[in-house]
Amino acid sequence: MPSSLLIKNARCVSSSAIVQQDVLIENGKISELGDIAEKRAEEVIDASNLYLLPGALDPQVHFRDPGLTWKEDLHTGSMAAAAGGVTSFFDMPNTKPSITTIATMTQKKEMAAEKCVVNYNFFIGATEDNLDELNGVENVCGIKIFMGSSTGDLLVSDPKALDHIFGNGSRLIAVHAEDDEIINAAKVQYKRSIDFNDHQFVRPPEAALKATTLAVDLSIKHQRRLHILHLTTRDEVRFLEQQKGKGPISVEVCPQHFLLSGPFIYEKIGAYAQMNPPIRDMVHGKALWEALQNGTIDCIATDHAPHTHEEKAKPFGSAPSGMPGVETSLPLMLDRANRGLCKLEDVVKWMCEKPVELYKVRNKGQIKPGFDADLVLVDMGQKKTIENGKLFTKVNWSPYDGWNTQGWPVRTIVGGETVFLDGEVDESVRGVEIQID
Repeated sequence: MPSSLLIKNARCVSSSAIVQQDVLIENGKISELGDIAEKRAEEVIDASNLYLLPGALDPQVHFRDPGLTWKEDLHTGSMAAAAGGVTSFFDMPNTKPSITTIATMTQKKEMAAEKCVVNYNFFIGATEDNLDELNGVENVCGIKIFMGSSTGDLLVSDPKALDHIFGNGSRLIAVHAEDDEIINAAKVQYKRSIDFNDHQFVRPPEAALKATTLAVDLSIKHQRRLHILHLTTRDEVRFLEQQKGKGPISVEVCPQHFLLSGPFIYEKIGAYAQMNPPIRDMVHGKALWEALQNGTIDCIATDHAPHTHEEKAKPFGSAPSGMPGVETSLPLMLDRANRGLCKLEDVVKWMCEKPVELYKVRNKGQIKPGFDADLVLVDMGQKKTIENGKLFTKVNWSPYDGWNTQGWPVRTIVGGETVFLDGEVDESVRGVEIQID
């Protein structure tokens, strides 16, 4: 690893501006910006015609470690992140065993230090009786509550138990907001269906709205920091437009929920389009995109949750929910910027700056002196096709198989080290634990 790296002639992007300048990196930190002599650095990169972005932070992935590693693990998941320009991630607790204690969190962080080629932190999972663990664990991005759609001990749907968690402690709470009672009733109605498009009706908009309403009410009541994961409905958007400002509340959306829509995607790829909350029709996707643009939705995550081809080959009702996404999210958004649907500055706001701000991440998300040198060089002219079989995620498929997009990461830098360059990942690089203020 060179102790100093100089990126020359880069178009540095923030949410407010694009500035062409040189960036000097020393000992893993950005040390200087401006017109800098090449002799100042051991390694020099000519970034003419490239854009330099802060590395993206994906605040919701499922890298499956421990216990479900035939689908993904922290090494392969972090490689996929690096290839997609994602230099940091927050991983979810629904593994085997679930990450619900200080002891299991310690073990997971030790595992990550050995395996991850990008930076990492983790949610601790809420149960109905682990409040001391939730409040006692050190340096985690937040508490994850499955208000619906979970197995084992991670489901917390009882209003009294939820009120107890919201009312005791100060750590950020992130919720998967779906109401199990509504979903279970819908499952009975569709139990004979063989049509994957019915997945969006088994998990209807009213299930999402009911749970989101409860979480928002509890956040307002206790003024507790709330982050609503993977919003999927126009109904929730309209509700949040009225209620969000009454409490410390933020919201994320996944690209698939505004890029894909039923019934078309279910007809095309069947189980591969199934996730929770579901891909819905275009009315909801349009509302989500508008809400992201007007600030009702704050940031982008992927909910990267891979399953194997064998698992996805099962019939409707048996196939698992979830899809990969960490490797393709930034390219898909760069493509939208290229098509004039948003600005590159918006992409940086939604994927780099806002997640860092919302989760109070230390020293990331900006191209400024003193900040960590987690960066991605992007070629906005590069055209590529997303192809199954040519991805770093262990399951090696994407719901966007066959999509032609323009704008791709060509070099990803983590802590001053190049981890991804022109299609190859340096598996020897190691990220570090993200520090939360």
